Formats: sequence, structure tokens, C-alpha cells
Amino acid sequence: MFILDKEDGLYRLPNAKFDQILRDPTSCRFTRFAGTRVRMTDVAVELIDRQPIRVVWITFGFLAFDDDGYFDLTAFDRQQRARAELAMALTTAEPKGEGMVVDATNRFVAQGGRWTPSRPLQRLIDAAALGRVKCTRL
Repeated sequence: MFILDKEDGLYRLPNAKFDQILRDPTSCRFTRFAGTRVRMTDVAVELIDRQPIRVVWITFGFLAFDDDGYFDLTAFDRQQRARAELAMALTTAEPKGEGMVVDATNRFVAQGGRWTPSRPLQRLIDAAALGRVKCTRL
């Protein structure tokens, strides 16, 4: 997992630390991100003999931090629930014909939690995930 600041600086966020802040947001304070909403990317990498070979999948989202630098779990949960409910709705949706009214609330909340990188930024993220670019570890 990586966090990107507003200047596209990459910070590696180990999964164990992210799990820790999900369990207890006050256990880790990130003063450099205080009062901001930062871009986040979660990357799965294929390994052969413990060496990264290729990026398998990648997701993009946002993480919010309060004015003291603590992770905003409420905002994260709201976006994750909306994404899950939207995915479930898409798999179980039945066509109802023309004139159907759709509650798009979850779609807007879920979309507000995603972003798309530029090509150069995508290459930088891939290179960092494959260990070709060093970045600060949080």
C-alpha cells in the first residue's frame, strides 16, 4: 500500500500498520497528513523466489486524516461500505424496465473514494511496488 502526497511523493504504508490503524485509528499519528485527504493505492505483486515480478492488480482510493493527523476511520468505512453495496447491487440487479428510479447514493459515495493516476504516476507506482524505486516507509 502506498500513500501519495499532493506533490506525488510516495510513502509506503505496510499492511501491518494499516491493519493497526483500522483497529485503532489513534494508535498512529501522521502529522504530515494532518487535516488532509490523500490518495492511496493498494497493489498486489506476484513474487517468484521472494522477488517481485509483476503487478497483479491495483486499486486507488483516498484516506482522510483529521486535524491532528489521525486516520478518519468513519470516512473510510463509509466509502468501503458504499463500494461493497454497489458491487452487490450490480451482481443482483434485475432489469425493471424503462422509467425505473435508481438510488445512486452509494454510487456517488463510492466514486468519491476513487481516483485514476496519470500514466507517469502509474509507472512510478508500479516501479515502487516492484522495488525499483525507493520511497519513505511510514
